[in-house]
Amino acid sequence: MSGPARVAAVVITHGPHPDLEACLGALAGQVDELVVVANLPDPLGPLPSGTTVVANPRPLGFAANANRGVAATSAPYVVVANPDAVAEPGAVATLAAFLAEHPRAGVVGPEMRYPDGTWQPSRRRFPTVSGTVVRRTPLRRILRQAPSQRAHYHLDDRPQVPVEADWLLGGFLCLRRAMLDELGGFDEGYRLYCEDIDLGYVARRAGWERWYVPSAVVVHRYAAVIDKRFLSVRNWWHLRGMLRFVRKHPRQLLAWR
Repeated sequence: MSGPARVAAVVITHGPHPDLEACLGALAGQVDELVVVANLPDPLGPLPSGTTVVANPRPLGFAANANRGVAATSAPYVVVANPDAVAEPGAVATLAAFLAEHPRAGVVGPEMRYPDGTWQPSRRRFPTVSGTVVRRTPLRRILRQAPSQRAHYHLDDRPQVPVEADWLLGGFLCLRRAMLDELGGFDEGYRLYCEDIDLGYVARRAGWERWYVPSAVVVHRYAAVIDKRFLSVRNWWHLRGMLRFVRKHPRQLLAWR
């Protein structure tokens, strides 16, 4: 990529991943800087030429990893991605062009699709107490199709043009460095889960816009472990993340429904 809209990409991995090679290969031709943040000493396999590896002496949370990866780059726009997210050709350029055209846009996200091509709802509303209780307990088996739950995921609204969002799924985001610098990056108090919600919330309060740009497409495997099991360490991490979010932003408790 050439021209003023330089873009970096940070991919966070915890060791070998079946999609990592495809993820990096797709990004290598679309960005100016490519960084892999590695949390385990296991070999990563072949990497695109010019890739920078940030190796942690011990595993860190997603937010801390993202911040370290961003610090290893200099471009004004930074993609932060999971290794199971594969950007289709032109996706990064589309997101970067949108940031360039919208100076108050701080977070932009693509349309996400599952590997079988079906749409993945990555644009979300800020969580509420009652909605979170439903999604993280067996109640979700009964109330999955309740209007409030469908509204949280925007299941009945699949826009074909850019629209603003409360927050966007952190599997693949294009971020404005100026916004990250102003906000202090991701909150490293989150181990895993909710750091993307927190970033969207803090960005909104600071006057930064968050946009969903469906003309950019990313294929995201998205294991969604916490949506499949009620009792696991990841569910515990999610609960801790939500409790931190509520402690930081108690006014969101007022949005009970």
